[in-house]
Amino acid sequence: MNFIDELRWRGMLHDIMPGAEEQLSKELTAGYIGFDPTADSLHVGHLTQIMTLIHFQRAGHKPVVLVGGATGMVGDPSGKSAERNLLSADILNHNVACLERQLKKFLDFDSGANSAIMVNNYDWFKNFSFLDFIRDVGKHLTVNYMMAKDSVKKRLEGDTGMSFTEFSYQLVQGYDFYYLWKEQNCLVQMGGSDQWGNMVTGTELIRRKAGGTAFAITTQLIKKADGTKFGKTEEGAVWLDSVKTSPFKFYQFWLNTSDDDAKTWIRIFTLKTQPEIEGLEKEHNEAPHLRILQKALAEEITTRAHGEAALQTALKTTDFLFGNGSLDFLRELSNEAVLDVFEGIPQFTIAKSVLAAGVSFSDILAEYTAVFPSKGEARKMIQGGGVALNKEKMEDPTQLITTDNLVNDGFLVVQKGKKNYFLIRAE
Repeated sequence: MNFIDELRWRGMLHDIMPGAEEQLSKELTAGYIGFDPTADSLHVGHLTQIMTLIHFQRAGHKPVVLVGGATGMVGDPSGKSAERNLLSADILNHNVACLERQLKKFLDFDSGANSAIMVNNYDWFKNFSFLDFIRDVGKHLTVNYMMAKDSVKKRLEGDTGMSFTEFSYQLVQGYDFYYLWKEQNCLVQMGGSDQWGNMVTGTELIRRKAGGTAFAITTQLIKKADGTKFGKTEEGAVWLDSVKTSPFKFYQFWLNTSDDDAKTWIRIFTLKTQPEIEGLEKEHNEAPHLRILQKALAEEITTRAHGEAALQTALKTTDFLFGNGSLDFLRELSNEAVLDVFEGIPQFTIAKSVLAAGVSFSDILAEYTAVFPSKGEARKMIQGGGVALNKEKMEDPTQLITTDNLVNDGFLVVQKGKKNYFLIRAE
């Protein structure tokens, strides 16, 4: 496959430096993308760049993944309206290790000539003194050149200004490109369109310092069709770490995508071919209520991020909460995994000793928990057929519930109406 053509038809390509396409058509080429360790997990906002590296490798080129142990200490001003809080070395080192583990899920590091490699720019900056840096790097780029960058101009025109630390970021990132060009024969840097200025600084440093040639390629910044920010929910960012965002919630994020966004995102975040996607779009347009595009998108990206087993749990959880699925699958899970499934769903606790003696269903719902505000309301809805326990409709509010009713010896699952779930933990 042709890498640039692949980005084009998928709607990912934004800017490409002259000569880059010819270089990639000529021979196996090393190219890199940097990820700063500002947190101990990547989020879905990073997936565009991860997919770019996947396409780069599938096109026969060599991906270089740079985790910014050094640049993370500085803070990238691109797209930021205020100075970022600086992290301690210990936190940064922890974050770097976490990001390395995540990135290894997506790329092939054992495929021969175009195996991916991972580097940390702290390795070449840790012994680089300040005086050496301003002499060997700073002298090649004028302040006028650096101030002309959009990321700098916007901050200087704003109220907050910009510290020298952040002003120097483009020099540090530029030197990353120079170092990888020199040591790894890395000729291409890729990233989001907001990184264009920093990338061009790198190619310029390579030209001025060593008379070399290098290239920059940027991808579109992803936005929702309604103009809101991609990757954010009411709860915050959607993380790739299953502890921060459960596979079920991750799956739901993609499943709840609008039709317009699904048509865009299935090109960007899956490896499906153009004919496959066009076929799915045709099926989707004939029966939009089946959400065929959303399901295909959610299933592929959840599998890539979390694995097949996690996808199956997410599918069963979705069927359980929003369809007619049984809770049998919960019996196969650990108690910790059950709690993940019900993350974000109201939870209450009840003593096992209470259940051991037996307690009426209405008392559990109104006296020992707050599923209902009163026993009267609980009784009325139970008698009306509006409450289920462990997926079985209850009709008698006085029915005794005991430890025999517990799922996994620890849980009661209450359903009020069609979509309101409550988890009661017995402790």
